[in-house]
Amino acid sequence: MEAAPPAPRKVMVVADPGRESTGALQWVLSHAVLDRDEIVLLHVEAHVLRRNSFSNFLKRAQSHPPSASTSSASMSERCCNGEPDFLESMRLRCVSAQPRVHVQIEKVEMEGGRDKAATILFQCNKRGIDLLVIGQRRTTSFLSRKLSSTSYDLAECLIENSRCQCIGVQKKGQNAGYLLNSKTHKNFWLLA
Repeated sequence: MEAAPPAPRKVMVVADPGRESTGALQWVLSHAVLDRDEIVLLHVEAHVLRRNSFSNFLKRAQSHPPSASTSSASMSERCCNGEPDFLESMRLRCVSAQPRVHVQIEKVEMEGGRDKAATILFQCNKRGIDLLVIGQRRTTSFLSRKLSSTSYDLAECLIENSRCQCIGVQKKGQNAGYLLNSKTHKNFWLLA
């Protein structure tokens, strides 16, 4: 008797335009997802009061997905303030590495007095996420960690408070592997 394939899972990656998010996505694509799984690239923006309706119109126009006639080259060249759209770049990387995995981009704003961690946890619960992955930066000294490492604090907060499994991923060089953190495993070294 042949075993049934595992049920598809929802994997959320906290997406930011930094190397930590890139490393986390690379780990997800090579170690965490299977065919038919779904990847949600979640970017959390600070809530900004909009000054006029014209800026609202521009914001809505940028957030709508491009039409089917738009080529993937022009989609990857979309930009905001002169910078490439990192979310579209991450989506294209997912499609290239795992063509049978469904990829979804979500941009949300922090609202209602929530901070970034609370916003991410709310989105995980709302979407029924099975695995939450965040890029994690480790600093070498205790003092510098206390003073400047917001990504460290965010990752640790998510790991400790997430209802689903949460993994902090730190990429260690080009071919050196990954350092993984979860509730049950701290500083687990995974050679890539």
